[in-house]
Amino acid sequence: MPDFIIETSYHLPMYRRRPYTAETMEQACIFALGDEGWDGAREAVDDSGETYVSSIWQGKTAYDGPKLAIPDAFREAVERKAELFDELVALLREPAQPMGISEHDFRSWLPRALAILEKADAIHGGGAASP
Repeated sequence: MPDFIIETSYHLPMYRRRPYTAETMEQACIFALGDEGWDGAREAVDDSGETYVSSIWQGKTAYDGPKLAIPDAFREAVERKAELFDELVALLREPAQPMGISEHDFRSWLPRALAILEKADAIHGGGAASP
């Protein structure tokens, strides 16, 4: 039976609360995002992200064996959603052309659209997304 080294991760948000004097709220946000000082920051333990598989190697130690592709179901959901978003945008552009879509093109487009929607449903927990 083969051995696998599975690396799992989760994101632990950090936060800080600081005052910023600015002309507008938007400008204050820009100042806050540009502020590189994180002294006094706190961990937002209650807001930590999901645990996901970040790397897999075959063998008894990391880097000794080949690094394997992580099955989609175990990858970070936010990464999968970002990839799905790109696929959905590309797919939606096809029938949205100014001259419309022919029946032939629609018959080619529909199975791909349904496959991507299945992928979206899997990412969102198996059910169709709520509006």
